[in-house]
Parts: sequence; C-alpha cells; structure tokens
Amino acid sequence: MSTPDFSTAESNQHLSQEVSCLKAMVTLMLQAMGQADAGRVILKMERQIAQMENEGQADVFANTVKQIKQAYRQ
Repeated sequence: MSTPDFSTAESNQHLSQEVSCLKAMVTLMLQAMGQADAGRVILKMERQIAQMENEGQADVFANTVKQIKQAYRQ
C-alpha cells in the first residue's frame, strides 16, 4: 500500500483555497452523516478545542468549527 501524497501548495492563495475546500468537504460529510452523528462529531471537536493549551490555535480552530457549523445549518 502506497502512502498518499498530501503535499500542500506553497503560495498563500492556493493554501487558502485548499483550506476552503477542506471546510466545504467536512461540512458535506457532516450533512451526509445525519443530524445525530454530525452533532456528536461537532461536540467532540468543541471538547478538543476546550482542551487545547495554545490559546491562539484554539481560537483559530473555534472559528473554523463555527464556520463549518454555520454552513452545516444552511
């Protein structure tokens, strides 16, 4: 079994497009799961954020989860 290539773009613009794509993909996956399972996943992500020691990183994660939750509800 080969290792998949998850290389990341070097330019900021391409990197931001990759992140936007991943946010959309997570949202679609949550919508496909069903409300109960998606809710559990979101709660686990929020618990993980609450346990983070790096406050700056936790803020970024929290903002990302907030965006995903907003897109999920639409």
